[in-house]
Amino acid sequence: MTLRLVAPIAGRVVALADVPDEAFAAGILGPGLAIQPPAAPGVDGVVPLVRVVAPCDGRLAKVHPHAVALETGETGVIVHLGIDTVTLHGEGFEVLVADRDDVVTGQELLRWDPTAALARGLATVTPVVVFEHRDFTVTLLVEVGQEVAAGDPLLQVD
Repeated sequence: MTLRLVAPIAGRVVALADVPDEAFAAGILGPGLAIQPPAAPGVDGVVPLVRVVAPCDGRLAKVHPHAVALETGETGVIVHLGIDTVTLHGEGFEVLVADRDDVVTGQELLRWDPTAALARGLATVTPVVVFEHRDFTVTLLVEVGQEVAAGDPLLQVD
């Protein structure tokens, strides 16, 4: 089995070990990486909207305003928008899909205005991890510090 994942959001690639959350940083939830979306206001003074796309084909096991879990058959993928963003109770998030929806790579799943998260001092770094990976090998297709666009190649699971 080979599964290629694309970046679910645009931003700068961050090592999972550098995510300010012990479970993600220690790899407890699975291997992967994180993406830091642009968080500074643009020239117009507005923080850019984060568009979240499906990193691969699959079925949405669970959809929260701040996170999605995607089943791909033999493994799964979690995309978690920010750290402790569950405390926002959906503020700033627009959900475009539902639990059990089948999705295709690149399909828009969520939209996130990180303004509320930033105002509360929450980290906006977004972990992307492979769970239930068993004996699979996860290979990064990008370098830490690299800028990616949503839909760019990100990880490969073999």
